[in-house]
Amino acid sequence: MNTSKWSVIICSINAAKFAQITQCYERLLADRPYEIIGIHDAISLCEGYNRGVAQASGDILVFSHDDIIIIDAPFGTRFADKVEARLADHALLGFAGTTQVCDAHWWAAGPHEQRGAIAHAAPSARKLSLFVYGVGDSAVDRVQAIDGLCMIAHRRAIEAVGFDAETFDGFHLYDMDFGYRVHLAGLGVAVMNDVPIIHMSAGGFDKVWQHYRERFLHKHAATLGLDPAIPVPAPQPIRARAADFQSPTELLAAWQPRLLRRATIALLRSTSSFPKST
Repeated sequence: MNTSKWSVIICSINAAKFAQITQCYERLLADRPYEIIGIHDAISLCEGYNRGVAQASGDILVFSHDDIIIIDAPFGTRFADKVEARLADHALLGFAGTTQVCDAHWWAAGPHEQRGAIAHAAPSARKLSLFVYGVGDSAVDRVQAIDGLCMIAHRRAIEAVGFDAETFDGFHLYDMDFGYRVHLAGLGVAVMNDVPIIHMSAGGFDKVWQHYRERFLHKHAATLGLDPAIPVPAPQPIRARAADFQSPTELLAAWQPRLLRRATIALLRSTSSFPKST
């Protein structure tokens, strides 16, 4: 049995949400050595996560939002076993991402490059919506960047890269920058599509996000092949195949590899006019 210690770092200003997500990880890691590190006064996510890393003693570090639920499937390999096996080949794991970074949002390259599956639920919603962004033939797809709702890293990724709290001194694009730099360092980034996860919020493109988008594009202009003098286009809308469910039981019944792949095929067919990235 793998005896690696886990350190779960959560930036949260909501006591109820922090208690809920703490219970989630206590359940998932019940047979592992672990610690929960709460950062309740983060200036930014990079600053908070860096502070959490300084306190952490584990080899596996989880950087988690407080508004998610990870569900262990009632059959097959458990969450912790899956993660530990996959961190042998990948230094960073997530739940959605892109095989090609070309902008500051991970879906910018289009549906042919998107990977992952996430269930979403608004706080007042009475249904769960499963969004399939793209699933390949394997339970793990290698990518260049991931969404930050939950990032699971081996300590070697943190020691090599870390979070850029100077450039990303707010709450946007810390994840794109971190994951992309782990990829550029050759450490391996991947998305898991066989771990059910529910996210109880949605993002948006406000003026603050646009500000950090400009910072991201300026920082990575050379590797992205961008000319800083040319204005960037408006963000691309995300494309996904979605289905609604009335209960977690129904959701789990649909979270099967063959069904996710069928949804991916349908997504690509419906977006055939969307140009492939080059």
